[in-house]
Amino acid sequence: MLSLFQKQKNAPEPQAEPVSEVSSDLAQADAPAAVAAAEESTGPQAGNKAHLDKKSLDLVFAVEQMIQAKQHLELSHHDLQDRLSHANGQIERLNRDLRTHHKVIEERELSIRELEQRMSDKNLKIDQMMEDYRELQAALSGEIEELKSAIELERQNYASLLHKHNETLIEKNKRIGELDEKNGKLETELAHMKLKYETIRQEKTHLVNMVNDFTSRMTAPFAAQAGRSNGVESE
Repeated sequence: MLSLFQKQKNAPEPQAEPVSEVSSDLAQADAPAAVAAAEESTGPQAGNKAHLDKKSLDLVFAVEQMIQAKQHLELSHHDLQDRLSHANGQIERLNRDLRTHHKVIEERELSIRELEQRMSDKNLKIDQMMEDYRELQAALSGEIEELKSAIELERQNYASLLHKHNETLIEKNKRIGELDEKNGKLETELAHMKLKYETIRQEKTHLVNMVNDFTSRMTAPFAAQAGRSNGVESE
């Protein structure tokens, strides 16, 4: 259709009359013949319009415009139908969400009422406990004063014991220092004694070696003489 319309616009044909004139011509022309000519113009032989007169060509052009308008209207209708379906789907989804939100709100309101009831019960219990506490505080006020006096006495005793402990700790540290000093002196004396003992041991070992050497040298001639004497007697 569009190619045919472009051919008609490019062809050196006379311009179409206004729609009102075409309508009057449609009333006077043969409608079946015009429709047949329009169908023929849309067929494979759309270029063979030389045998048509001006009014027929105008009629064909008007029919083509109406067909194109109808097609455009149908496309718009389909587009609107799609948009309407999409909008209906969104509305349905929003309605589901709304129902879900209403349900959630109802559940939350129920939970809030339950919490309010629980808080009211707890407030009653707290009020009762506060009343019991005031009664208990009034009953125990004397005992609390006695306990405060006893605590003060114990605190003084603790302070005295802490002072004694500190003095004992100072004396203990002083004694430990003296013992450490004495231990250091004893360790020094022990080291000196070990050194002296080692020196004496080495001197003793040296003397023993000298005595053994002297003894071996003194006994060697007697051993040789005794061996010669034994040999002569055996002969």
